[in-house]
Amino acid sequence: MTPNDVVDIGRESILVLIRMAGPIMIIGLIVGVAISLLQALTQIQEMTIAFVPKILVVFVVTILLLPFMMTTLTDFTLELTDRIVAIGLNR
Repeated sequence: MTPNDVVDIGRESILVLIRMAGPIMIIGLIVGVAISLLQALTQIQEMTIAFVPKILVVFVVTILLLPFMMTTLTDFTLELTDRIVAIGLNR
């Protein structure tokens, strides 16, 4: 395994992480900004008003995106195991 292989695996790992967590974080950010805007307009400064909807939305989005996340992680794992097998065959 060369240093280039290690860098490629690291890069692909980070991209898989971004693909899996990115949509959830973006939706959480949008909901948080919308609730903050609503709180600023109504001058209601209750912390639970901001916290509970974000938790619920993140939970629902996670459940909805679970098949996509599993497919992404499975594909990455299969590719990684293929690389491990290829390294073993080259020895």
